Amino acid sequence: MKFRKSAALLAAAFTVAGLTACGSDSDAPSGDSASSSTGIKGAVIGFAQVGSESGWRSANTDSIKAAAAKYGVDLKFTSAEGDQTKQIASIKTFITQGVDVIAFSPVVETGYDAVLQEAKAAGIPVILTDRAVDADPSLYKTFIGSDFIKEGEKAATWAKTEFANDAAVNMVVLEGTTGSAPANDRKTGWDNVLGKETKFKTLASQTGEFTRDGGKKVMEGFLAKYPNINLVYAHNDDMGLGAIEAIEAAGKVPGKDIKIVTIDAVKAGMEALAAGKINYIVECSPLLGDQLFDAASSVLAGKDIPARIITEEGEFNQAQAKAALPDRKY
Repeated sequence: MKFRKSAALLAAAFTVAGLTACGSDSDAPSGDSASSSTGIKGAVIGFAQVGSESGWRSANTDSIKAAAAKYGVDLKFTSAEGDQTKQIASIKTFITQGVDVIAFSPVVETGYDAVLQEAKAAGIPVILTDRAVDADPSLYKTFIGSDFIKEGEKAATWAKTEFANDAAVNMVVLEGTTGSAPANDRKTGWDNVLGKETKFKTLASQTGEFTRDGGKKVMEGFLAKYPNINLVYAHNDDMGLGAIEAIEAAGKVPGKDIKIVTIDAVKAGMEALAAGKINYIVECSPLLGDQLFDAASSVLAGKDIPARIITEEGEFNQAQAKAALPDRKY
């Protein structure tokens, strides 16, 4: 029998057992989801990944695949490699296949209304992971991921403190993929803190597409045009790591001559932080697999779930990075 057709029976079983559900209009932190996996075994779940642009994304994919195996889920996995058209085609294929749940990490924020309407018409619930969309919230069950605005605010707060005694700060920004939620929100968060701080002068801001190679190439251009850069704000670690290569090739010392603040806290970034080449990292955890299948289990059981499930994350200076690295999972 099709797994989705048994959802009502599962819901009844949960009700009889007296289990309670979270309200759909509240936020919820991450936690141990193993206890909520009852009933999801054998479900067919389609996951349309944004791509493989960074170490963070690779860790995110590994987390989803490992959790699918742990929960006994039949995972249909595709990667758009940064192409929204390709990702939408994958989602349409999942709809045609009649999967039980569709999950995806959007390439950009806009342009998904039509395909989300198709999923809703087919009776297939949708879960967003890592990145949100600008669409009617009734078209998806929940968004699981980080508060990107808060991440930008944390990075800017560090910069404000770090340069508190400087009269002027010349900075450049390595932006994420244009139009994507993390790029948009990490800029907003930064501006929330430093937008009115006139001493922070943005010399240039350009996308590096969240890749190390992109960060290196953009930083090379910045260095050629602006000889007095004091600070780099990179929307992810990979672009920051690329910037380090460009800075060193230019004969400067990353972390000293030019300070760097990034977001993600993947292992390679943490190693650069421990070595003093990056000055500060705000964490954005890619380990969303358990949360995804926990949410899918609840949805298939007919339970209400929070409209937004926020992951709990930290911040790291050099000493904290050294302490965390031995047990780092990604």
